[in-house]
Amino acid sequence: MDLIPSFSVDHTKIIPGIFTSRVDIVGDQYVTTYDVRVTKPNVEPAVDVAAMHSLEHIIATFLRNDPDWKEQIIYWGPMGCLTGFYLIMKGNLAPKEIHDLLLRAFKSVEGTEEVPGALPVNCGNYRMHNLEMAKWYARRFADYLEQNADKQEIFEYPKSERLVTEDGRQFFDS
Repeated sequence: MDLIPSFSVDHTKIIPGIFTSRVDIVGDQYVTTYDVRVTKPNVEPAVDVAAMHSLEHIIATFLRNDPDWKEQIIYWGPMGCLTGFYLIMKGNLAPKEIHDLLLRAFKSVEGTEEVPGALPVNCGNYRMHNLEMAKWYARRFADYLEQNADKQEIFEYPKSERLVTEDGRQFFDS
């Protein structure tokens, strides 16, 4: 069985950044899934669950309201491993082309006074939010994006190579 693209990434080598996870064609339009990696997998702790939930609400609201980008935004949500988020957008932009958008999104968290949609009528787990921790993670990632904007490695992630033997057995070589 073929691995899905996000499992073919070498998680022992990936660093925080903005990466293209996959590009699909839906109808006559490109749809790109971005891997927005906030922490280094298997090295740094996962993002606090309540903070991740708050970041999901705040940044999804920011992205879907940005006048220049809202029409391209399809989805913003957390990765199951809690090391980052997936952003799905219309089009096929290079990760570097959405750097400023994501920098602004993460910086917007600092000025947030309450988590949007954190009410029982709007959210399936409205008590599981932590705005202060969300601000800490957002500030940390925004600083990282600013300090590393000129480094190509935060925009291209390493892939595991699949070796296939003559009889069809598949192995990974990282």
